[in-house]
Amino acid sequence: MNQRLISALRAGFLHLLLSLGVAFFVAGLVFLVWYPWPFSELVGGRGLFFILVGVDVVCGPLLTLILWNPKKPRREVCIDIGLVVTIQAVALVYGLHTVVQARPVHLVFEVDRLRLITAAEIAPEDLPLAPPHLRTLPWTGPTLIGVRPPRDSEEKLRSINLSIAGLEPSLRPGWWQDYALNKDEVLGRARSIDVLYEARPQQRLQIEAAIRDAQRPESDLCWLPLTSARNMEWVVFLDRVTALPLAYAHVDGFF
Repeated sequence: MNQRLISALRAGFLHLLLSLGVAFFVAGLVFLVWYPWPFSELVGGRGLFFILVGVDVVCGPLLTLILWNPKKPRREVCIDIGLVVTIQAVALVYGLHTVVQARPVHLVFEVDRLRLITAAEIAPEDLPLAPPHLRTLPWTGPTLIGVRPPRDSEEKLRSINLSIAGLEPSLRPGWWQDYALNKDEVLGRARSIDVLYEARPQQRLQIEAAIRDAQRPESDLCWLPLTSARNMEWVVFLDRVTALPLAYAHVDGFF
């Protein structure tokens, strides 16, 4: 029994090391490519990742520990390990599919905010309605885009009805356009840093940290609320000239 346990522990530990190696690779893919900070905070990517890795890293080595027996014929050992790896691989692929579907794809200026949208929120059948260069959802972090105004009063009325039903303009590929076309509107809606200090004095440290991250003088910055379907309590700091995002802070921008 002791010999079997020692051998099983060695096999389980080796399997754990290999599983951790895969987990670190997946972590790099998720947090550096698909869910760069702070977007993982806005759409819940961190929680999905830890569920995925927890199941994969724990279950595989544990099953190896239970099944390993050096007295088994080599063929039977290979079958056991093959089944464990197959189960682990299926769980990993399923988990990655879920993470991929929830990945952020666009950061959209919409009326008075920037809204982060995910692949799962976009109806695939609507993508052909988007401008040609936006018909493929990105894989390397969200693209900065805007939404166009309604073309006429009839479209405006339909848009209002769709928004009431929960389909905001940012979720309609046919309304997407290049962010540069919204630049003047973005800067017109953006507010000064002093307003944020006054409204959120208890979060001054977070605001100051974001300004340092922006690497611009405070006078060169403005801000807008940053939202997603899961979170409404962030702000994005913008360059006053280019309107490009420079930094982010976990501060409620609605007041």
